Amino acid sequence: MSTAPANQTDPVPDTQPTASSDDVEVVELSGRRVVLVGTAHISAESVTLVRDVIERERPDCVCVELDARRYEALSQKTRWEGLDLREVIRNRQLATLLLNFLLSSYQRRLGGQLGVMPGSELLEATRVAEELGVPVALCDRDVRVTLRRAWAALSFWDKSKLLATILTAAFEPPQLSEEELRRIRQKDVLSELMNELGRAMPTLKRVLIDERDGYLVQKIREAPGKNIVAVVGAGHVAGMRDALRGDRSIDMNDVMLIPPVPFVWKAAGWSIPSAIVASIAYIGLTKGVTAASNNALYWVLANSIPCAIASALALAHPLTILAAFVCAPFTSLSPLIGAGHVTAFVQAYVHPPRVHEFSTVSDDIAVLSNWWKSRLLRVLLVFVLSSIGGLIGVWIGSVRIVSSLF
Repeated sequence: MSTAPANQTDPVPDTQPTASSDDVEVVELSGRRVVLVGTAHISAESVTLVRDVIERERPDCVCVELDARRYEALSQKTRWEGLDLREVIRNRQLATLLLNFLLSSYQRRLGGQLGVMPGSELLEATRVAEELGVPVALCDRDVRVTLRRAWAALSFWDKSKLLATILTAAFEPPQLSEEELRRIRQKDVLSELMNELGRAMPTLKRVLIDERDGYLVQKIREAPGKNIVAVVGAGHVAGMRDALRGDRSIDMNDVMLIPPVPFVWKAAGWSIPSAIVASIAYIGLTKGVTAASNNALYWVLANSIPCAIASALALAHPLTILAAFVCAPFTSLSPLIGAGHVTAFVQAYVHPPRVHEFSTVSDDIAVLSNWWKSRLLRVLLVFVLSSIGGLIGVWIGSVRIVSSLF
């Protein structure tokens, strides 16, 4: 087995038409050899490259850019059967689940045009390693931590832009020319997307790319053996190579920490309900109990009616619509739980999703009409629409009460 100086790339034999010298890099680390294989996550050529490199190198360990959850998602078709949707709702993680579904849908449709599903080359790396009896190390950070850190790092405006971008991509089928298809097959298109987002939102790039570069490198250092093959997206190779050669280390506890909600946001969350209650009390003191009661009733109806109508638009179960009407005035006064979580929980309880819908959700979610046909997507639709209805109700009720003060 040949070695290469730390400042050179691994020469790939001419008999491998699928690989170029830019796809594979070798880094020497004090008696250890790390072969970085940069792949496009949606590329048949990358699948072939991964198999060829691992079979040629016969490494002591194969490191892949996967965490346990993403590996399970790729390798197990029945992975969703154990998902407790009601537990997801209790933990207020519906927004994260919806984001995962939307991203998965876009990747699957793009992969359909390219003839290979996203992450196929990562799964191929684990298969080849298993065939050769080589240990596999899942080296990526938990995707839930990455998403939550990314979300927490964004400003309100950046969150709005990101959601708009994702929603647009979810319902707009990717139309790619032959030239674009050839380019994507040769590049890590997902990292390219992250880099584009990073230019608009630098904080997002730091969490999605830079932090993970360091995390992956640290995990590779911990992998057993002296000859390591690491299969990662091409967009990570440069950062990982520099981190390996520079012997830079990161605080793993720091990059796994979910930032707490800033005090200013907690204060803002309680400020609106406090102002509403104080305003009604002030109206009662200055204009009488009848005026306060009328404003309180207006607040209840202003919140209940839009939230119930929004749930009805989602074709929610009658009990869900009733729950929306009852809970909206109270959830609007508490930042701890929203009307959307209550209605989604009720909908999931009285009209639970079918098991097969979890396996087809990535395809179903791209067709607007399926949001009303699929029980799973209807739970998410109830969550989204009733949340919007609740926000409308807060705005209408607040305007009326503030105007009554004067």
